[in-house]
Amino acid sequence: MQTQINCSTFGFYKVAVGSPLIRVANPTFNTEEIKKQVDVAITRGAGLLVTPELSVCGYTCGDLFGQAALIRGCEEAIADLVAYTAKSELFLVVGAPLKCGYRLFNCAVAINKGEILGVVPKEYLTAAEKAHFTRGSEAVEDTITLCGQRVPFGDMLFRLSNDLTVGIEIGSDLWAAIPPSSYMALGGANLILNPSASAEAVSAYEYRRQLVKMQSASAVCAYAMANAGVGESTTDLVFAGGGIIAENGDILAEGERFARNGVLTFSCVDLQRLSALRASAPAFADGSLLEPVDYSEVVGSVAALEEKHFTRYIDPHPFVPAGDEDKKQRCEEIFSIQAAGLAKRLEHTGLRKCVLGISGGLDSTLALLVSARALKMLGLGSENIIGITMPGFGTTDRTYNNALELMASLGVETREISIKEACITHLKDIGHDINNHDITYENAQARERTQILMDIANKEGGILVGTGDLSEIALGWCTYNADHMSMYGVNAGIPKTLVRHLVDYIAGKSEGKTGEILYDILDTPVSPELLPPDEAGNISQKTEDKIGPYELHDFFLYHFVRLGEDKEKIAFLAEKAFDGSYSEETVDKWLTTFIRRFFISQFKRSCSPDGPKVGTVGLSPRGDWQMPSDADFSQWLK
Repeated sequence: MQTQINCSTFGFYKVAVGSPLIRVANPTFNTEEIKKQVDVAITRGAGLLVTPELSVCGYTCGDLFGQAALIRGCEEAIADLVAYTAKSELFLVVGAPLKCGYRLFNCAVAINKGEILGVVPKEYLTAAEKAHFTRGSEAVEDTITLCGQRVPFGDMLFRLSNDLTVGIEIGSDLWAAIPPSSYMALGGANLILNPSASAEAVSAYEYRRQLVKMQSASAVCAYAMANAGVGESTTDLVFAGGGIIAENGDILAEGERFARNGVLTFSCVDLQRLSALRASAPAFADGSLLEPVDYSEVVGSVAALEEKHFTRYIDPHPFVPAGDEDKKQRCEEIFSIQAAGLAKRLEHTGLRKCVLGISGGLDSTLALLVSARALKMLGLGSENIIGITMPGFGTTDRTYNNALELMASLGVETREISIKEACITHLKDIGHDINNHDITYENAQARERTQILMDIANKEGGILVGTGDLSEIALGWCTYNADHMSMYGVNAGIPKTLVRHLVDYIAGKSEGKTGEILYDILDTPVSPELLPPDEAGNISQKTEDKIGPYELHDFFLYHFVRLGEDKEKIAFLAEKAFDGSYSEETVDKWLTTFIRRFFISQFKRSCSPDGPKVGTVGLSPRGDWQMPSDADFSQWLK
């Protein structure tokens, strides 16, 4: 039997958001329904469960909140839930009206392993709530007696593990100009729970959804809101449930709305990811300069997440926008960023021509399309592009013809300069056997091409536009001082998986011959074409056979550079993301290759040309990625 991985060692915890069926003012019934959700949450591996605002009795009790019978019933219900969850490590949050001193407060009660860890009162009350409750900051005591325990009352954070600290705010606390959760996040909380009871109105749900989404982004945290369900609906108000779990601006899960029975919503949050994002965001740390809130810290525990209960979606292509409409908008934005960067360089230098080597492959195709857009921005036509095809020992008819036809369809000035004779002479001059197809044989061709391009750019008063992409830069899959070098690298911020989608986007917008050529280029295997074709004249040197699938390397690149994750976690995530497409051994093989190549290729990145930053991952040595060229990678392979 395969050993189950403890996913919490990777920073994953499973959160459950409940909207139990309730009856207004019936704590006994409501408690039984909460118990049902507790059972399901534990069975499905959740370590935390949050229920709606005032879930023990119901949010819409009105003046019944002043009745001793209701308050007594709520305390009895809490005692029942404390006993019911005593043998589990579930961290349970329920809502109840509780007295502290002579005042009544709208409270969230945190229950864990047979005790009440603490009670958090609501701070920002609605107009209707002010008729019954007092603001939390007006409490005169910092402890209350509840179910025979003397428990903390007021502002507090719950440390449940080394990497999990929970803060609780209630309902409309989130609507405040500076929500309590902002201070909680600065105080160390990375998961915010919000027991809420927000009534429905036109667009109300979308407004709540955006609040949760944006607060999780600005506080760089995970955020789980449990909203009251249909059982709460009474008199003039309708409630619909619709729990929401978000993380750093992304909605992870949303609960069913208007369900007639209780609803539970689950998601696994990644706290190591949040820690990495906070560390890389100076603005977050600077926020601590605000006047701090003195939070007391209460220690509890939480159940570890077993692999069998891991349910989080892991995007296999983190650089590629999801959804057709979003993909179109993002592709247009990225394409415009690339073109604007090149246009600025042309404008600054006073140059009016772009020189490119066109191979018939994906990268040079994208660079050519970007150059045409940049010149259009400057009011210049594609005739100001000099596209040069340079057939060598490995050039196939397919890529050669695609290069010529693409340039012709775009109205580019086309030139053909064979490098064969020059390379034969050069290899003879340095005493290299032409039949020895080693790295010298390959790199001599790449350097000959770059020499031609550089010299023509000088001769024509133009700029040599580089074609190498972010994935190649990461892996060092370029010839030093050849395709490694240019006067401006428009693809420097674009990983290979995104290059493909950008070309596909332009192909979909193109009419006639241009679109046909672009689609054929998309179907062509990725290759530097430096080794002779096979007997049938097809590409024999396929890049991904040599260094591994680009979709894996781009996945590794994102998690390694953006999130600083270690090898074991990246491998775990890759296996989940690609869901059986690659074996564990295959993932390990190419991940090892990635780490090794990434480290030994830093010397190439240390002197790379300028290029536009496009996304959250960049490898420019001038600000995005600063690393010693001779760093030892052994620690990363453990």
